Amino acid sequence: MSDRVVLITGTSTGIGLAVAAAAVAAGYRTVATLRNPARGEAVRATGADVRQLDVTDPKSVADCVSGVVADYGRLDAVINNAGASVLGTVENLDMSDIRRALEVNFFGVVEVTRTAMPHLRASGGRVVTVTSVGGVVGQPFNEAYCAAKFAVEGFMESLAPVAATVGVGVAVVEPGAVTTEFVANAGIDPARAIAEAGPYAPALRAYIDRTLGAYTAGQTAEDVAAVIMRALTAEPIVFRWQTSDWARDFVGAKLGDLDGSAVQGTMAGWVS
Repeated sequence: MSDRVVLITGTSTGIGLAVAAAAVAAGYRTVATLRNPARGEAVRATGADVRQLDVTDPKSVADCVSGVVADYGRLDAVINNAGASVLGTVENLDMSDIRRALEVNFFGVVEVTRTAMPHLRASGGRVVTVTSVGGVVGQPFNEAYCAAKFAVEGFMESLAPVAATVGVGVAVVEPGAVTTEFVANAGIDPARAIAEAGPYAPALRAYIDRTLGAYTAGQTAEDVAAVIMRALTAEPIVFRWQTSDWARDFVGAKLGDLDGSAVQGTMAGWVS
C-alpha cells in the first residue's frame, strides 16, 4: 500500500483517530483531516499527514482535496467519518439544530465524495462511509441524526452501482455503540436536557439511562477501525458492513421487519 493515498475526515478523536492509525500501520500514505488543526496532536502522533478540512465548507473541501492530489499525485480512497450528534425530539429542537445535523452528517459526506470522485475514477479507488445502525433503524430522540444517516445510506446505496461502472467502489460501515468521545463531544448535559424536555422528560430520562449504559459497554474505536480497513481492502467489494454481532442483529431485525412492528416494539422499550 506504500503508493496508495487515503483521505480520512473527522480524525481528532475516536473512530477517525483509530482509522488513521490503522491506515498508517497498513502502509497507506494517510491524510488525516479535521476541522480544527489545533486538536490534531493525537493524530499527528500516528504519523499521518494532518490537514484542515471542514466538511460543511465547499471551499475547504475543494482546497484540501486539490492539495492532496497536488502533493501526492493521486487519491485512492476517501473515508467519510466526520459527524455530529444531535439529541432531542422535533418539538424541542430548533430548526437550526436539525439543519446542522444534515449539514455535517449528510451534505458534508456528499460534498467530500463529489469532490473526490474524479480522482477516484482515475485511480480505480474507493469511498468508505461511516454511517451508523442509526442509518437503518430510527431511534428515539435522534430524529435529526438518524434522518441524516438514513440519507447517507440511501445516497451511497444509490451511488454504488453507478460508481462501479467507472471503477469506483462504495461501501458503508454501520457501528453500534462505540466507547469514544462522540457522546461527550455532542455537548449534552443529561440533567439539563431532561429538565428542559417538558412532557418528554420521562421518556428522555429512560432513553439517556439506557444509552449511557450501552456506550459504556460498547465496542472500542480500534474494533470499528479494523472493520473499516476490511471494507477499504475487501475484494470483491462488499457494500454494507456492521461492526459487531450486536449491530448485525439490530440491523438485521429491521431489514426483515416488513410492517415495522418489531422495531417499534424495541424502541418503545427504550423510552419506558
